[in-house]
Amino acid sequence: MQRLRAAFEFRRRRLAGDLRDAADRVRGERDALMPPRRLLTGDYSDFERLGDEFLTLFRELGGLRPEDAVLDIGCGPGRMAVPLTRYLAAGGSYEGFDIVGEEVRWCQEHVTPQFPSFRFQQADVRNSRYNPGGSVAAEDYRFPYPDASFDFAFATSVFTHMLAPEVERYLAELARVLKPEGRALVTWFILDAESRAALPTERFEFRTPAGPAFVNDPRSPEAAVAYPEEWVTNSCAAGGLRVAGRHPGGWAGRSRTASWQDVLVLSTSAR
Repeated sequence: MQRLRAAFEFRRRRLAGDLRDAADRVRGERDALMPPRRLLTGDYSDFERLGDEFLTLFRELGGLRPEDAVLDIGCGPGRMAVPLTRYLAAGGSYEGFDIVGEEVRWCQEHVTPQFPSFRFQQADVRNSRYNPGGSVAAEDYRFPYPDASFDFAFATSVFTHMLAPEVERYLAELARVLKPEGRALVTWFILDAESRAALPTERFEFRTPAGPAFVNDPRSPEAAVAYPEEWVTNSCAAGGLRVAGRHPGGWAGRSRTASWQDVLVLSTSAR
Protein backbone atom coordinates (compact mmCIF):
# COMPACT_ATOMS: atom_id res chain seq x y z
CA MET A 1 0.00 0.00 0.00
CA GLN A 2 2.81 2.42 0.84
CA ARG A 3 4.46 1.78 -2.53
CA LEU A 4 1.15 2.35 -4.31
CA ARG A 5 0.69 5.67 -2.53
CA ALA A 6 4.25 6.69 -3.40
CA ALA A 7 3.72 5.74 -7.06
CA PHE A 8 0.45 7.69 -7.18
CA GLU A 9 2.09 10.76 -5.63
CA PHE A 10 4.99 10.54 -8.09
CA ARG A 11 2.61 10.46 -11.08
CA ARG A 12 0.49 13.25 -9.62
CA ARG A 13 3.53 15.51 -9.21
CA ARG A 14 4.74 14.78 -12.74
CA LEU A 15 1.33 15.60 -14.23
CA ALA A 16 1.08 18.81 -12.20
CA GLY A 17 4.57 19.80 -13.36
CA ASP A 18 3.74 19.10 -17.01
CA LEU A 19 0.61 21.27 -16.75
CA ARG A 20 2.60 24.16 -15.22
CA ASP A 21 5.27 23.82 -17.92
CA ALA A 22 2.58 23.98 -20.62
CA ALA A 23 1.13 27.13 -19.04
CA ASP A 24 4.61 28.72 -19.00
CA ARG A 25 5.04 28.01 -22.71
CA VAL A 26 1.67 29.57 -23.53
CA ARG A 27 2.61 32.71 -21.58
CA GLY A 28 6.06 32.84 -23.18
CA GLU A 29 7.74 32.45 -19.79
CA ARG A 30 9.70 29.26 -20.55
CA ASP A 31 13.48 29.58 -20.04
CA ALA A 32 15.30 27.40 -22.57
CA LEU A 33 17.83 26.28 -19.94
CA MET A 34 15.25 25.29 -17.35
CA PRO A 35 14.42 21.56 -17.39
CA PRO A 36 10.81 20.38 -17.17
CA ARG A 37 9.48 20.30 -13.65
CA ARG A 38 8.97 16.52 -13.80
CA LEU A 39 12.77 16.17 -13.72
CA LEU A 40 13.15 18.25 -10.57
CA THR A 41 12.93 17.14 -6.96
CA GLY A 42 11.88 20.65 -5.95
CA ASP A 43 10.77 23.59 -8.06
CA TYR A 44 12.56 26.16 -10.18
CA SER A 45 13.37 28.28 -7.15
CA ASP A 46 15.33 25.33 -5.68
CA PHE A 47 16.99 24.61 -9.02
CA GLU A 48 18.25 28.17 -9.35
CA ARG A 49 19.07 28.70 -5.68
CA LEU A 50 21.13 25.52 -5.31
CA GLY A 51 22.92 26.06 -8.60
CA ASP A 52 23.97 29.55 -7.58
CA GLU A 53 24.83 28.42 -4.04
CA PHE A 54 27.18 25.72 -5.26
CA LEU A 55 28.80 27.89 -7.90
CA THR A 56 29.80 30.18 -5.03
CA LEU A 57 31.14 27.19 -3.06
CA PHE A 58 33.05 25.92 -6.07
CA ARG A 59 34.76 29.27 -6.42
CA GLU A 60 35.30 30.25 -2.79
CA LEU A 61 36.02 26.85 -1.22
CA GLY A 62 37.19 24.76 -4.16
CA GLY A 63 39.16 27.38 -6.07
CA LEU A 64 37.29 26.90 -9.34
CA ARG A 65 38.67 29.08 -12.15
CA PRO A 66 36.94 30.14 -15.38
CA GLU A 67 39.54 28.33 -17.50
CA ASP A 68 39.26 24.97 -15.68
CA ALA A 69 38.29 21.64 -17.20
CA VAL A 70 35.39 20.56 -14.97
CA LEU A 71 33.80 17.18 -14.22
CA ASP A 72 30.27 16.92 -12.77
CA ILE A 73 29.70 13.49 -11.15
CA GLY A 74 25.94 13.02 -11.07
CA CYS A 75 24.96 15.94 -13.28
CA GLY A 76 21.19 15.34 -13.11
CA PRO A 77 19.13 17.71 -15.27
CA GLY A 78 21.84 20.41 -15.27
CA ARG A 79 21.40 22.07 -11.89
CA MET A 80 25.12 22.84 -11.67
CA ALA A 81 25.79 22.96 -15.39
CA VAL A 82 23.42 25.87 -16.06
CA PRO A 83 25.14 28.41 -13.75
CA LEU A 84 28.52 27.16 -14.98
CA THR A 85 27.56 28.16 -18.53
CA ARG A 86 27.70 31.75 -17.26
CA TYR A 87 31.02 31.30 -15.46
CA LEU A 88 33.39 29.10 -17.46
CA ALA A 89 35.42 31.01 -20.02
CA ALA A 90 36.18 30.02 -23.60
CA GLY A 91 39.19 28.03 -22.42
CA GLY A 92 37.16 26.11 -19.86
CA SER A 93 35.15 22.95 -20.45
CA TYR A 94 32.54 20.80 -18.74
CA GLU A 95 31.80 17.06 -18.74
CA GLY A 96 28.90 15.60 -16.82
CA PHE A 97 27.50 12.12 -16.36
CA ASP A 98 24.53 10.66 -14.53
CA ILE A 99 22.76 7.33 -14.17
CA VAL A 100 19.29 8.77 -14.96
CA GLY A 101 18.97 8.64 -18.74
CA GLU A 102 16.00 11.01 -19.06
CA GLU A 103 17.88 13.78 -17.27
CA VAL A 104 21.03 13.28 -19.35
CA ARG A 105 19.06 13.35 -22.61
CA TRP A 106 17.45 16.64 -21.64
CA CYS A 107 20.88 18.20 -21.08
CA GLN A 108 22.19 16.80 -24.36
CA GLU A 109 19.24 18.25 -26.26
CA HIS A 110 19.01 21.65 -24.57
CA VAL A 111 22.36 22.64 -23.03
CA THR A 112 24.98 21.25 -25.43
CA PRO A 113 23.49 22.85 -28.60
CA GLN A 114 23.88 26.28 -26.99
CA PHE A 115 27.19 25.49 -25.24
CA PRO A 116 29.21 22.93 -27.27
CA SER A 117 31.94 22.72 -24.62
CA PHE A 118 29.33 21.28 -22.21
CA ARG A 119 28.96 17.54 -22.82
CA PHE A 120 26.81 14.97 -21.05
CA GLN A 121 26.59 11.17 -21.06
CA GLN A 122 24.68 8.47 -19.27
CA ALA A 123 26.48 6.05 -16.99
CA ASP A 124 24.42 2.86 -16.99
CA VAL A 125 25.28 2.19 -13.37
CA ARG A 126 22.94 0.05 -11.33
CA ASN A 127 21.21 1.74 -8.38
CA SER A 128 18.20 0.24 -6.66
CA ARG A 129 16.57 3.63 -6.25
CA TYR A 130 17.51 5.60 -9.37
CA ASN A 131 18.52 3.04 -12.04
CA PRO A 132 17.60 -0.51 -10.95
CA GLY A 133 18.11 -1.92 -14.45
CA GLY A 134 21.65 -0.61 -14.88
CA SER A 135 24.14 -2.94 -16.53
CA VAL A 136 27.23 -2.05 -14.44
CA ALA A 137 27.70 -2.23 -10.68
CA ALA A 138 28.88 1.09 -9.25
CA GLU A 139 31.85 -0.59 -7.54
CA ASP A 140 33.06 -1.72 -11.00
CA TYR A 141 32.39 1.49 -12.92
CA ARG A 142 35.25 3.29 -14.65
CA PHE A 143 34.68 6.97 -15.37
CA PRO A 144 34.66 7.40 -19.17
CA TYR A 145 37.60 9.83 -19.25
CA PRO A 146 41.38 9.50 -19.56
CA ASP A 147 43.74 9.90 -16.63
CA ALA A 148 44.50 13.46 -15.48
CA SER A 149 41.71 15.07 -17.54
CA PHE A 150 40.25 17.61 -15.11
CA ASP A 151 41.35 20.57 -13.01
CA PHE A 152 38.20 20.53 -10.88
CA ALA A 153 35.46 18.01 -10.15
CA PHE A 154 32.42 17.85 -7.91
CA ALA A 155 29.82 15.40 -6.65
CA THR A 156 26.86 17.03 -4.93
CA SER A 157 24.36 14.74 -3.18
CA VAL A 158 25.93 11.65 -4.81
CA PHE A 159 27.85 9.85 -2.05
CA THR A 160 24.84 10.44 0.21
CA HIS A 161 23.07 7.82 -1.96
CA MET A 162 25.87 5.24 -2.30
CA LEU A 163 27.14 2.38 -0.16
CA ALA A 164 30.76 1.94 0.86
CA PRO A 165 32.22 -0.22 -1.96
CA GLU A 166 30.68 2.14 -4.50
CA VAL A 167 32.00 5.26 -2.76
CA GLU A 168 35.48 3.76 -2.55
CA ARG A 169 35.46 3.06 -6.29
CA TYR A 170 34.26 6.55 -7.14
CA LEU A 171 36.92 8.14 -4.94
CA ALA A 172 39.65 6.16 -6.70
CA GLU A 173 38.22 7.12 -10.09
CA LEU A 174 37.97 10.74 -9.02
CA ALA A 175 41.65 10.75 -8.11
CA ARG A 176 42.53 9.06 -11.41
CA VAL A 177 40.82 11.61 -13.66
CA LEU A 178 42.00 14.69 -11.73
CA LYS A 179 45.20 16.38 -12.85
CA PRO A 180 48.13 16.77 -10.45
CA GLU A 181 47.15 19.59 -8.08
CA GLY A 182 43.52 18.91 -9.06
CA ARG A 183 40.69 19.83 -6.70
CA ALA A 184 37.27 18.42 -5.94
CA LEU A 185 34.25 19.41 -3.86
CA VAL A 186 32.12 16.55 -2.53
CA THR A 187 29.10 16.55 -0.22
CA TRP A 188 28.34 13.94 2.45
CA PHE A 189 26.41 13.13 5.59
CA ILE A 190 29.36 12.78 8.00
CA LEU A 191 28.89 11.27 11.45
CA ASP A 192 31.12 12.98 14.00
CA ALA A 193 30.56 13.59 17.72
CA GLU A 194 28.40 16.65 17.09
CA SER A 195 26.17 15.20 14.38
CA ARG A 196 25.74 11.91 16.25
CA ALA A 197 24.61 13.82 19.35
CA ALA A 198 21.98 15.62 17.25
CA LEU A 199 20.37 12.38 16.02
CA PRO A 200 17.59 11.62 15.58
CA THR A 201 16.51 14.79 13.80
CA GLU A 202 13.09 15.44 12.34
CA ARG A 203 14.29 13.95 9.05
CA PHE A 204 17.13 11.55 9.84
CA GLU A 205 17.94 8.71 12.24
CA PHE A 206 20.88 6.89 10.61
CA ARG A 207 20.57 3.97 13.02
CA THR A 208 20.81 1.02 10.63
CA PRO A 209 24.36 -0.12 9.82
CA ALA A 210 25.29 -1.08 6.26
CA GLY A 211 28.96 -2.02 6.37
CA PRO A 212 30.79 1.04 7.69
CA ALA A 213 27.85 3.26 6.73
CA PHE A 214 24.52 3.97 8.40
CA VAL A 215 21.35 4.22 6.33
CA ASN A 216 18.28 6.18 7.22
CA ASP A 217 15.70 3.74 5.85
CA PRO A 218 16.59 0.02 5.69
CA ARG A 219 13.76 -0.50 3.19
CA SER A 220 15.46 1.91 0.79
CA PRO A 221 19.12 2.00 1.85
CA GLU A 222 20.34 4.34 -0.88
CA ALA A 223 17.75 7.01 -0.06
CA ALA A 224 20.16 8.55 2.48
CA VAL A 225 23.54 7.21 3.62
CA ALA A 226 25.87 8.61 6.31
CA TYR A 227 29.51 7.74 7.04
CA PRO A 228 31.71 8.03 10.13
CA GLU A 229 34.22 10.86 9.83
CA GLU A 230 37.25 8.57 10.24
CA TRP A 231 36.05 6.25 7.48
CA VAL A 232 35.59 9.16 5.09
CA THR A 233 39.06 10.55 5.75
CA ASN A 234 40.72 7.14 5.46
CA SER A 235 38.81 6.23 2.30
CA CYS A 236 39.76 9.48 0.61
CA ALA A 237 43.41 8.83 1.45
CA ALA A 238 43.21 5.23 0.21
CA GLY A 239 41.77 6.48 -3.05
CA GLY A 240 44.56 9.00 -3.53
CA LEU A 241 42.88 12.15 -2.26
CA ARG A 242 43.73 14.49 0.60
CA VAL A 243 41.08 16.33 2.61
CA ALA A 244 42.05 19.96 2.11
CA GLY A 245 39.02 21.46 3.83
CA ARG A 246 35.91 20.43 5.71
CA HIS A 247 32.76 22.53 6.10
CA PRO A 248 30.01 20.96 8.27
CA GLY A 249 26.47 21.23 6.94
CA GLY A 250 23.16 22.13 8.48
CA TRP A 251 21.48 18.73 8.14
CA ALA A 252 22.20 17.87 11.81
CA GLY A 253 20.89 21.14 13.20
CA ARG A 254 23.96 23.34 12.86
CA SER A 255 23.40 27.00 12.03
CA ARG A 256 25.38 29.36 9.78
CA THR A 257 26.74 26.59 7.57
CA ALA A 258 28.13 26.66 4.03
CA SER A 259 25.47 24.23 2.78
CA TRP A 260 22.88 21.73 4.00
CA GLN A 261 25.09 18.67 3.50
CA ASP A 262 28.66 18.44 4.78
CA VAL A 263 31.20 19.71 2.25
CA LEU A 264 34.69 18.30 1.78
CA VAL A 265 37.30 19.92 -0.45
CA LEU A 266 39.66 17.23 -1.77
CA SER A 267 42.99 17.52 -3.51
CA THR A 268 45.36 15.25 -5.42
CA SER A 269 48.33 17.23 -4.10
CA ALA A 270 50.37 15.93 -1.18
CA ARG A 271 49.89 19.12 0.82
